[in-house]
Amino acid sequence: MSACIWYISKYIALPRERKWSIRAFSILREVVKAGNRCVIITSDSNHLTNPTPVHGTHEREVVDGVEVTWLRTKKYRGAKSLSRIVSWIDFEWRLWRLPKQDLPRPDAIIVSSLSLLTIFNGLLLRRRYGSRLIFEVRDIWPLTIIEEGGFSPRNPFVMALAWVERLAYRRSDAIVGTMPNLAQHVAEVAGPTAAPVYCIPMGVDDDAVEQISPLPADYVQAHIPQGRFIVCHAGTIGITNALETLFACARAMQDRKDIHFLLVGEGGLKEQFRQECADLRNVTFAPGVPKNMVPSVLSHCDLLYFSVHRSKIWSFGQSLNKVIDYMLAAKPVLASYTGYPSMINEAGSGSYVPAGNVALLKAEIERYAEMPEAQRLALGSAGRKWLLENRRYEKLGQDYLTLCIAPIDRNLAAESTDNLPPR
Repeated sequence: MSACIWYISKYIALPRERKWSIRAFSILREVVKAGNRCVIITSDSNHLTNPTPVHGTHEREVVDGVEVTWLRTKKYRGAKSLSRIVSWIDFEWRLWRLPKQDLPRPDAIIVSSLSLLTIFNGLLLRRRYGSRLIFEVRDIWPLTIIEEGGFSPRNPFVMALAWVERLAYRRSDAIVGTMPNLAQHVAEVAGPTAAPVYCIPMGVDDDAVEQISPLPADYVQAHIPQGRFIVCHAGTIGITNALETLFACARAMQDRKDIHFLLVGEGGLKEQFRQECADLRNVTFAPGVPKNMVPSVLSHCDLLYFSVHRSKIWSFGQSLNKVIDYMLAAKPVLASYTGYPSMINEAGSGSYVPAGNVALLKAEIERYAEMPEAQRLALGSAGRKWLLENRRYEKLGQDYLTLCIAPIDRNLAAESTDNLPPR
């Protein structure tokens, strides 16, 4: 028996948006391949991507079998703006007004943050169709803006969002998070009346495995030193990436001529960091490359690095695209990370040091540099193997489909889809 799933989120990316994660679309595409029907309802207003322009109130298209409805929504420019909140409200109003008679009747409705406000439409649609309601958490709001945005918990806007969050946790049939320890946060916020929690994380597309492009020869010659042990950070160079620790470590290791630090990517702090590191001969800033060339960059490196600031957010775990790219490259991963461990430790493909600790980071880099190459390659291979066995979207799509149609025990507090009931 086939099922119909609606996935509603103001923010979503399709395959043509090559710079951004297409997790939701990839999951739904796999559900469609399994003989089911999937409908995405989203907005043409997104500060990170370039959505399809909508000329009327809405437009529809079919992409790889997934039916996509675009709602024309008020535009805004920046993430931290009042107009963004107005755009959230506009999306909910237009979603409610959307003619739905041409859409298939849903068996399950997934509402995905952001925006938290979509839970209200989700509750109304569940009542209308008698469907299952799943609340998906991709960013933990309002905790994120408290921890990383500097907002006070007593801010009226934050308090309003906290009320909506509790409502969503208590009134949904199930909660899905991309982070593995979300159940702890849900219990802290909503208590024993919360819906059961499952983890369906970020995954790896077959396209990322198969469609790899080589780097131009002059790129390697200009930016990647030869005959050195290369520690690489690939991705955005911005305030949330906590790269100050890496640069402090590079400064402390200037005497190690055999170790080099490579930063690949763009971002708001790149030029500032470049100037601050101008006297460091062991640091190179390289231009960002298209996503299908990232594996080619990483293949020239020996140790792949990411870092975060200390934040309560990480106590609930991480499921970062960067880590997926790193593990797929079959190289060991080192993280300056204080939080709930996942992926790297599960695969046995790297290690963590406390966020912000330069001395321990330096010692760990030196340990990897002195490690036999065969041992490093074995660590990297273990990460890639684990990733392909556990994080392909074919598996994650099946997990989500099971959650959408199988009986749910509201007394169950699950940390992962391993606890899903059988179909």
